Amino acid sequence: MGATYDVIVVGAGSVGMPAAMFLAEKGLKVLCLDQFASPGQGSNKAAIGGIRATHSQPAKIKLCLDAIETFSTWEERHGDDLEWTQGGYVFVAYREEEAATLKNLLTVQKRYGLDIDWYDTEALLAIAPGLKPEGLLGGTFSPGDGSASPMRSSHAFHRRATGLGVTCRFNERVLEILQSKGKVSGVVTDQGRYLAPVVVNAAGAWARGLAKLAGFHSPVNPDCHEAGITEPVASFLDPMVVDIRPTPGARNYYFYQHKPGQVIFCITPDPPIFGTDRRETSEFLPLIARRMVGLMPRLANLKVRRTWRGLYPMTPDGSPMVGWREELSGYLEAIGMCGQGYMLGPGVGALVSRLVTDSLADGDAAVLAELSPTRVFGGQEALS
Repeated sequence: MGATYDVIVVGAGSVGMPAAMFLAEKGLKVLCLDQFASPGQGSNKAAIGGIRATHSQPAKIKLCLDAIETFSTWEERHGDDLEWTQGGYVFVAYREEEAATLKNLLTVQKRYGLDIDWYDTEALLAIAPGLKPEGLLGGTFSPGDGSASPMRSSHAFHRRATGLGVTCRFNERVLEILQSKGKVSGVVTDQGRYLAPVVVNAAGAWARGLAKLAGFHSPVNPDCHEAGITEPVASFLDPMVVDIRPTPGARNYYFYQHKPGQVIFCITPDPPIFGTDRRETSEFLPLIARRMVGLMPRLANLKVRRTWRGLYPMTPDGSPMVGWREELSGYLEAIGMCGQGYMLGPGVGALVSRLVTDSLADGDAAVLAELSPTRVFGGQEALS
């Protein structure tokens, strides 16, 4: 027959591990399965650690505000140091196009609870003193945003989840989603058979393959992004700096100084690089170094320690897919985080737990409507 659970979560990464943890907090018997050897070994370990509620989409704003609450209070509540730092996010504008975009977004951002404002050149330089002043028109700053360690938080969530009774099985691949009379009944893996009336697809970049086992086409397409880290140096930069100006080969880039002193950086390639090849490239560092040093000249003397590549599970409109699939009772998707799974994870995980236990909070219905897996896809979020 196989062991029986209330919920099976497939994926022990940025979304799956928090989801399993929050489900267990509600008293459910949870199994968390992952194809890798330990928690966070898919896309989570490639995340650079940024956590922002500064989005242009109401659903993401709410979910990330919830996530920031989790990250910022974790050490006080549970004792683990996640290297949480509340340095904020700065979006810079050196052209009128970006200035207009950022200013126009303030209305919706403030309406949905963000602490964010436009700062002129002098005020922005006081927040991020190393920015090149020539041509700087100003930018937005959201002091409530921050960063943490993906490795530390992944292991902290895992420790709490297992402490609450979650069973985690690693190095185990799902081969079949069991169904009976239009309802989920469990899964079959390469090592066993497990029964449950609810299966949560939180498989990140591998979500489309899992959805196919349930009989669905879920349009999640992995997109390769590259990142890097420097040697640690004395603290000189508090916020994450984001430059959304498009240039040949890149749509935007961003960097910050992590709590231990390293500068961590990433770029959004244009056109996208679809696929699952996670090998680093020789093109990345020259491309991003020119832009970073041009924006903040003092970075020129930093030594880069390593670069790496991760996968952004992209949807057609750049927004997650969260909710039940009505065609198969008990099958729930929490996928397509579009490279923002780390910052969205605790918010999405908590929402999944409320969905499963039929205990939605104020505002959840609007979020679920916006992120419905069966929505008509169109457009892109302005700050994706």
